[in-house]
Amino acid sequence: MTTPVSELPQARRRRKNPLPYLLAGAVLAGLLAYIIFGNLAQSIEYFVTPTEYQAEKASLQGRTVRIGGLVKAVSYDRATLNLHFNVTDGGATFPVVYQGAVSDLFKENQGVVVRGVFNTSNVFQANELIVKHSEEYRVPRSQSELKDMLKNAKDANAEGS
Repeated sequence: MTTPVSELPQARRRRKNPLPYLLAGAVLAGLLAYIIFGNLAQSIEYFVTPTEYQAEKASLQGRTVRIGGLVKAVSYDRATLNLHFNVTDGGATFPVVYQGAVSDLFKENQGVVVRGVFNTSNVFQANELIVKHSEEYRVPRSQSELKDMLKNAKDANAEGS
């Protein structure tokens, strides 16, 4: 005779507590936010005009900034690649010193953005120079227009030299 097999009740599944996962996720999110926003303040570069820099000089002193304005009083030595000029927005003017090759588009009364730091003598020591160029471009429609455009470009280069 076989004895009937009694079925045991199924064991209850233990529910996992979600609290450790939530805490770990919150700690990870906090650490990530600290890394991102903590270093963000150090890597921000401000773009200012000379007048804005003059007004906010105390808070921007010693920080890398970008200053934009018009070029005045250019002095460039092609042999040593030393460039001295003033950048102005009409309200304030600062002397700028740059060491390096300069684009042919760089000239007096041209828009420029320079990146660097003011030294203790209140001279802007630039390490990057961005020159604004003309936004006007026409495709020559004929061979004679192309020749005229090339002749004008050569004349402009001859005047700049």
